[in-house]
Amino acid sequence: MIHLLNVVVLLLFSGLLTGQNRPNIVLIMADDLGGRDLPVYGNRFNEAPAISKLADEGMVFTNAYAAPVCSPTRASIQSGQYPARVGIFDFIPGHWRPYEKVIVPQNKAKHLPDEVFTLGQAMQKAGYKTGYFGKWHLGEDQQHLPGSRGYDKAYTYVGGGFYHPKFLPEYKEQKGKRLSEILTDMGIEFIEENQDDPFFLFISHYDVHVQLDADRELIEKFQRKKKDPDYPCNAVYASMIEHVDNSVADVLNTIEQLNMADNTIFIFLSDNGGVDNRFDNIPLLGGESKDAYPEGHPLCYIATSNAPFRAGKGTVYEGGVRVPLIVRWPGKIKAGSTTEAVVSSVDFYPTFLELSNGEKPNGQVLDGFSMVPVWTENRFDPKREIFTHYPVFHHEQPMSALRKGDWKIVQNLVSGEFDLFNLKYDVNEMTDLKFSYPKKLEEMRDILRKWQEDTQAKMPVPNPEFDANHRYEWGKIPE
Repeated sequence: MIHLLNVVVLLLFSGLLTGQNRPNIVLIMADDLGGRDLPVYGNRFNEAPAISKLADEGMVFTNAYAAPVCSPTRASIQSGQYPARVGIFDFIPGHWRPYEKVIVPQNKAKHLPDEVFTLGQAMQKAGYKTGYFGKWHLGEDQQHLPGSRGYDKAYTYVGGGFYHPKFLPEYKEQKGKRLSEILTDMGIEFIEENQDDPFFLFISHYDVHVQLDADRELIEKFQRKKKDPDYPCNAVYASMIEHVDNSVADVLNTIEQLNMADNTIFIFLSDNGGVDNRFDNIPLLGGESKDAYPEGHPLCYIATSNAPFRAGKGTVYEGGVRVPLIVRWPGKIKAGSTTEAVVSSVDFYPTFLELSNGEKPNGQVLDGFSMVPVWTENRFDPKREIFTHYPVFHHEQPMSALRKGDWKIVQNLVSGEFDLFNLKYDVNEMTDLKFSYPKKLEEMRDILRKWQEDTQAKMPVPNPEFDANHRYEWGKIPE
């Protein structure tokens, strides 16, 4: 009896100690950074030494997925749910073509739905200090900003470009500082204030979103640099990547100077694939960088290339949804490792719950799985299913997709047709195999349809106002 009591006390003490030593979590997210824009993923033009250092000391994911555009990915991280389930499947307020063949569905709300118990709230409940700085894009009114949705300290970027940023609430004046630098300052300030408590820090950059704008001296450096013939080599875009990399460097240095590295998980990712060109086909340079290239120059319209992946932001193809993800956790994640594990933005919520000893919110479905086994043992399900539902017009027609193992099915939600690809041999998604593998097509189609029913995924409907002469015109989404 005494022996049993000792064991119980020891277990309780061990649990308490684990709770005290729970890891800090720093998540830095770039906006619109493509899946092959970084040197660690093979890019030979852009420069990102801090992110490469992070990769050398951590794990690089080659099969990480997000939604095709920003708001759905952000909603999936905060809810742990696929965008189709949470009801935010397009950017807020959304795309609209009034004369197309179909009327596309609208987001459930112009903010993250009120019933969602956010990742920030879950981390608060687990005893973490929480900070969110930068782009939110899940609601603009006070009750739907991060400061009201689970974040102890939050400054939301609400406009002004990269050089005259505005925040809610107002942030102290930062003369001469770029948006990326100010967000970094906010993050460092948060770390220093909360170094004695477990914390969750989310820095959400606006780089490398259009309109492209960067420091002139960096642009000139990349304009002089030798070009890679297999990549666009847009100097403004490359400079914006360096701005993000500088942010990663400064936050990493702060953590190391405060001797917190061993107990801090550091995550870097992007919210969707890269922008090869704007969906509305206007020039994508802006701000102080409008004249970086002469008027009419192709690089006024081309930001990047996601090759060998097909297409880019705003599509369900790999170029739109496969994103960079790098995670460092000293002593737990093998340094310099790479994983082929298929993971999704919906996985952060259950992962952070496990790391924080947090509780799953009552009544809230979590679509993801903890990534801790991947991080610590590189253990994963090779036939993991990943779903993408994007029922609106952007760079492509409304589509829905499923990846399972090496196979991927894409459904056109206007025509109803399906395409079947094998990503192992055709990562470009150029060879449709549905007639060669009819049984595989049927299997994948059934899984996708069942998931659409389970999540109550909204679908386009026929448009009685269809006008073939004006179908490609963009309009303002109805209130």
